Amino acid sequence: MKEKRKYSLYLLSAIVALISGLAVSGLVTVTRTLSSSGTVNTINVEVFWDVSCTQVITDIDWGVLDPGENTSKTIYVKNTGSTAMMLNMTYSGWNPVEAGTYLSLTWDREGVIVAVDEVVSAVLTLHVSDIIAGITSYSFDITIAGSA
Repeated sequence: MKEKRKYSLYLLSAIVALISGLAVSGLVTVTRTLSSSGTVNTINVEVFWDVSCTQVITDIDWGVLDPGENTSKTIYVKNTGSTAMMLNMTYSGWNPVEAGTYLSLTWDREGVIVAVDEVVSAVLTLHVSDIIAGITSYSFDITIAGSA
Protein backbone atom coordinates (compact mmCIF):
# COMPACT_ATOMS: atom_id res chain seq x y z
CA MET A 1 0.00 0.00 0.00
CA LYS A 2 2.88 2.30 0.72
CA GLU A 3 4.14 1.79 -2.85
CA LYS A 4 0.75 2.68 -4.28
CA ARG A 5 0.57 5.78 -2.11
CA LYS A 6 4.11 6.83 -3.12
CA TYR A 7 3.21 6.32 -6.82
CA SER A 8 0.00 8.34 -6.38
CA LEU A 9 1.91 11.14 -4.71
CA TYR A 10 4.37 11.28 -7.67
CA LEU A 11 1.50 11.20 -10.14
CA LEU A 12 -0.36 13.95 -8.29
CA SER A 13 2.83 16.12 -8.14
CA ALA A 14 3.38 15.64 -11.87
CA ILE A 15 -0.23 16.59 -12.71
CA VAL A 16 -0.05 19.72 -10.51
CA ALA A 17 3.26 20.71 -12.08
CA LEU A 18 1.92 20.27 -15.61
CA ILE A 19 -1.25 22.18 -14.88
CA SER A 20 0.60 25.05 -13.26
CA GLY A 21 3.29 25.17 -15.95
CA LEU A 22 6.02 24.42 -13.48
CA ALA A 23 7.18 21.19 -14.95
CA VAL A 24 10.83 20.64 -14.24
CA SER A 25 12.91 19.17 -16.95
CA GLY A 26 16.64 18.82 -17.59
CA LEU A 27 18.31 21.79 -19.23
CA VAL A 28 19.68 21.20 -22.71
CA THR A 29 22.28 23.63 -24.02
CA VAL A 30 23.28 23.69 -27.62
CA THR A 31 26.04 25.98 -28.87
CA ARG A 32 27.56 26.76 -32.22
CA THR A 33 30.83 28.63 -32.68
CA LEU A 34 31.07 30.75 -35.78
CA SER A 35 34.38 31.87 -37.24
CA SER A 36 34.75 35.55 -37.98
CA SER A 37 37.15 37.63 -40.04
CA GLY A 38 37.30 41.00 -41.69
CA THR A 39 39.44 43.96 -42.52
CA VAL A 40 39.71 47.22 -40.64
CA ASN A 41 40.79 50.20 -42.73
CA THR A 42 43.76 51.96 -41.17
CA ILE A 43 45.23 55.36 -41.70
CA ASN A 44 48.96 55.64 -41.35
CA VAL A 45 51.38 58.24 -42.64
CA GLU A 46 55.17 57.99 -42.73
CA VAL A 47 57.59 60.77 -43.63
CA PHE A 48 60.95 60.30 -45.39
CA TRP A 49 63.87 62.28 -46.80
CA ASP A 50 63.97 60.21 -50.00
CA VAL A 51 61.43 59.11 -52.60
CA SER A 52 62.50 55.47 -52.05
CA CYS A 53 61.24 55.80 -48.46
CA THR A 54 64.38 54.44 -46.82
CA GLN A 55 65.44 57.47 -44.72
CA VAL A 56 62.81 58.15 -42.04
CA ILE A 57 62.61 61.73 -40.81
CA THR A 58 62.77 62.16 -37.06
CA ASP A 59 63.71 65.84 -36.97
CA ILE A 60 64.35 68.75 -39.31
CA ASP A 61 67.29 71.09 -38.90
CA TRP A 62 66.42 74.41 -40.52
CA GLY A 63 69.97 75.73 -40.17
CA VAL A 64 70.91 79.37 -39.51
CA LEU A 65 68.39 81.85 -40.86
CA ASP A 66 68.43 85.63 -41.20
CA PRO A 67 65.49 87.99 -40.56
CA GLY A 68 63.16 88.06 -43.57
CA GLU A 69 64.52 84.78 -44.93
CA ASN A 70 62.56 81.73 -46.05
CA THR A 71 63.99 78.23 -46.26
CA SER A 72 62.43 75.08 -47.67
CA LYS A 73 62.85 71.34 -47.21
CA THR A 74 61.47 68.68 -49.52
CA ILE A 75 60.10 65.61 -47.78
CA TYR A 76 58.23 62.53 -48.97
CA VAL A 77 54.97 61.43 -47.38
CA LYS A 78 53.82 57.83 -47.79
CA ASN A 79 50.40 56.38 -47.04
CA THR A 80 51.21 53.09 -45.30
CA GLY A 81 47.62 52.49 -44.21
CA SER A 82 44.90 50.54 -45.97
CA THR A 83 42.65 53.38 -47.12
CA ALA A 84 43.11 56.68 -48.95
CA MET A 85 43.78 59.68 -46.73
CA MET A 86 43.75 63.47 -46.86
CA LEU A 87 46.90 65.23 -45.63
CA ASN A 88 47.03 67.93 -42.99
CA MET A 89 50.01 69.66 -41.37
CA THR A 90 50.09 71.59 -38.10
CA TYR A 91 52.85 72.93 -35.89
CA SER A 92 52.96 73.77 -32.21
CA GLY A 93 55.08 73.75 -29.07
CA TRP A 94 57.27 76.76 -29.81
CA ASN A 95 60.30 77.11 -27.59
CA PRO A 96 60.66 79.90 -26.73
CA VAL A 97 56.97 80.70 -26.99
CA GLU A 98 57.76 84.08 -28.62
CA ALA A 99 59.30 82.31 -31.62
CA GLY A 100 55.78 81.50 -32.83
CA THR A 101 55.20 85.23 -33.28
CA TYR A 102 58.08 85.58 -35.75
CA LEU A 103 58.29 82.16 -37.44
CA SER A 104 55.65 80.36 -39.46
CA LEU A 105 55.55 77.13 -41.44
CA THR A 106 53.64 76.33 -44.63
CA TRP A 107 53.55 73.41 -47.03
CA ASP A 108 52.17 72.62 -50.45
CA ARG A 109 50.19 69.45 -49.67
CA GLU A 110 47.34 70.62 -47.43
CA GLY A 111 44.17 68.68 -48.27
CA VAL A 112 45.84 66.46 -50.87
CA ILE A 113 44.42 62.92 -51.13
CA VAL A 114 47.04 60.16 -50.99
CA ALA A 115 46.13 56.64 -52.15
CA VAL A 116 47.26 53.48 -50.35
CA ASP A 117 51.04 52.96 -50.78
CA GLU A 118 51.32 56.24 -52.70
CA VAL A 119 54.28 58.52 -52.02
CA VAL A 120 53.97 62.28 -52.57
CA SER A 121 56.64 64.93 -52.32
CA ALA A 122 55.91 67.90 -50.10
CA VAL A 123 57.75 71.16 -49.63
CA LEU A 124 57.84 72.62 -46.11
CA THR A 125 58.75 76.31 -46.01
CA LEU A 126 59.78 78.11 -42.84
CA HIS A 127 59.23 81.89 -42.94
CA VAL A 128 61.22 84.19 -40.66
CA SER A 129 59.75 87.62 -40.02
CA ASP A 130 61.96 90.53 -40.95
CA ILE A 131 61.21 92.10 -37.54
CA ILE A 132 62.34 89.08 -35.48
CA ALA A 133 64.29 90.11 -32.40
CA GLY A 134 65.67 88.45 -29.28
CA ILE A 135 65.48 84.89 -30.60
CA THR A 136 68.74 83.12 -31.34
CA SER A 137 67.52 79.52 -31.29
CA TYR A 138 64.13 77.86 -31.38
CA SER A 139 62.35 74.53 -31.63
CA PHE A 140 58.83 73.43 -32.44
CA ASP A 141 56.88 70.30 -33.34
CA ILE A 142 55.51 69.51 -36.79
CA THR A 143 52.58 67.10 -37.09
CA ILE A 144 51.70 65.60 -40.44
CA ALA A 145 48.41 63.75 -40.28
CA GLY A 146 46.23 61.74 -42.61
CA SER A 147 42.47 61.47 -42.26
CA ALA A 148 39.87 59.45 -44.10
